[in-house]
Amino acid sequence: MQLTRFTDLGLRIVMRLAVEGPGTQARTDDLATQLCVSYAHSTKVVARLVALGTVESARGRHGGICITPVGLQQRVGELARQLEGGGEVVDCDGANPCPLRQGCRLRAALRTAQESFYMSLDQWTVAEIARPAVHPKIERNS
Repeated sequence: MQLTRFTDLGLRIVMRLAVEGPGTQARTDDLATQLCVSYAHSTKVVARLVALGTVESARGRHGGICITPVGLQQRVGELARQLEGGGEVVDCDGANPCPLRQGCRLRAALRTAQESFYMSLDQWTVAEIARPAVHPKIERNS
């Protein structure tokens, strides 16, 4: 399974904001530059994150965006589900419907795999996933 660029960017934005913590404002154009994406794409993602309550935004001279306390505790799988929009892995009924769709079990198997993917991400909160990795100290024998 592959996440859309929209979801990928959404997760990167919340991770970047989580590092700074709630209340610390960041500008969308600065985030776009740091994450090497277009400003237009980042503003669409930020608008969705605001609608989800993961991020707050303030306009004006001292405005910007910041992660909310709810956003920090949000499960990564749930956030990915919300950003992805609930689509299926394959589109069996699209413009050119699959002739095998009536008796096929692949669609159900892929739906189960997709849910397993999200469930595995649900073990992490945004705050946990944004925390720097701790590398064990290597002891050297003298």
